Amino acid sequence: MFKVLVSDPISDLGIQQLMDAEDVVVDKKTGLSEDELIAIIGEYDGLLVRSQTTVTDKIIEAGKNLKVIGRAGVGVDNIKLDAATKRGIVVINAPDGNTITTCEHAFAMMMALARHIPQAYAKTIGGTWDRKTFVGVELRGKTLGVLGMGRIGSEVAKRAKAFGMEILAFDPFLTAERAEKMEVKLASVDDVVRGADFITVHTPLTPETRHMISRPQFEVMKKGMRIINCARGGVIDEMALVEAIDSGIVAGAAFDVFEKEPPQADHPFLSHPKIIVTPHLGASTIEAQENVAIDVSEQVLHILRNEPFINAVNIPPVAPSVMNKLQPYFTLGEKLGSFVTQIAAAAIREIHVEYAGDLSDVDTQPLTRYIVKGVLSRHFAEDVNIVNSMHLAKTRDVNVVITKASKTKGFTNLITVTLKADRDQEYLVAGTLLQGYGERIVQVNKFPVDIAPEGHQIFVSHNDKVGIIGLVGTLLGENDVNIASMQVGRKIVGGAAIMLLTVDKAVPKQVLVKLAGLPEINTAEEIILL
Repeated sequence: MFKVLVSDPISDLGIQQLMDAEDVVVDKKTGLSEDELIAIIGEYDGLLVRSQTTVTDKIIEAGKNLKVIGRAGVGVDNIKLDAATKRGIVVINAPDGNTITTCEHAFAMMMALARHIPQAYAKTIGGTWDRKTFVGVELRGKTLGVLGMGRIGSEVAKRAKAFGMEILAFDPFLTAERAEKMEVKLASVDDVVRGADFITVHTPLTPETRHMISRPQFEVMKKGMRIINCARGGVIDEMALVEAIDSGIVAGAAFDVFEKEPPQADHPFLSHPKIIVTPHLGASTIEAQENVAIDVSEQVLHILRNEPFINAVNIPPVAPSVMNKLQPYFTLGEKLGSFVTQIAAAAIREIHVEYAGDLSDVDTQPLTRYIVKGVLSRHFAEDVNIVNSMHLAKTRDVNVVITKASKTKGFTNLITVTLKADRDQEYLVAGTLLQGYGERIVQVNKFPVDIAPEGHQIFVSHNDKVGIIGLVGTLLGENDVNIASMQVGRKIVGGAAIMLLTVDKAVPKQVLVKLAGLPEINTAEEIILL
């Protein structure tokens, strides 16, 4: 018999299959302190929580029989993943359980925004019958810009089409083929910002998406557009939004999330007549709460019974002999994936990984997961890990192809990662471990290089002309950017060439713009490998 402890309030319907299982005993004990949980957790095989219980290192250490910790929700911030992994405890969550409820909340916010429903309600119950002030707009015939076409964004787009809206869709992994299948128009962020009547964001909060809509974007928007955020606080610059509304650019906004939650009492959103707010209710429906519990309960059963399972968020078990050979390459693989996706300028269709040398003789699946995680992490942030990276690639129609070769180009082992993207573009990076030197990138696209994949780098593509290096060095020096190392690569004199510079700190965007504007330089991108 297996014993499962439910330490947070979860409905009986959500855990019914656990309670009905003949080989499982379920105990519900909520509101326990850390010490109280430590005292009893040793007798349980599984622990099921929501957000109230913080599963600390001490609790995990005391859980001598724990095989699985299930989080009936999306995030796992309240569970110490490293400690669970070291103890061989599988941690699972329910990433799909709140898709529809969040989608519906975003759509409800858009409709309320279009018709001024909260404001009209407040004035009506206050005793004022005012029909003139609250003249709204129809959704039909309007253009909806969707930033982020994952599970939730795709569902919002589907419903918007049913309302007769045109869809401009941006996602770094949305290909032209998939956009056509979804009957949406593939667009850049700039296209969405300039062309949409409504914008809804459905991206994680990453360094790339933080304030992705700020003053420069508001300045070029259609006058009278409206904006909705039911994703993550910080994707939209809150103070810049208030300015855009007050200046007449934006007609209104609807937010379910804030940069800091709960917001301060004097936050301008809370008193602005053209902004609708709710207290992070995206996943707050009876169905969603039950669905996540049902999903997690099912996977807990599979794990306890040693059956195949999904939605694990920590490291799966790997044979010690394989781990010993692959582990030195895990960090290198993730950095190669991160590097190549940062130089890619089109939607990714395929991740091709070639293992050459001794690595061709072992099962490289665990290493592949690290590489795919590196590719996806720039856009998914903490939502991607080595367990779900392959699944996330599949959900975005990104194929992962593995090939192996016994011979390398002079290296004991060589990992080559190629991204195949829209418009038949390809981006390549290759790396290896060198005795005495550690991790090295040895090729970028068609150019040989030799550089450590770490810190802040600048990747410059240019034409091989006299004086280019001097121009670059002078500009960076004038902007207080110190060059730690430089690598150049070319195939023929006077032809296409690249420059890889390691610098001491993050490079301001305006400096990159200036670099790209220098004579004979085609692109200048910052690469961050931390």
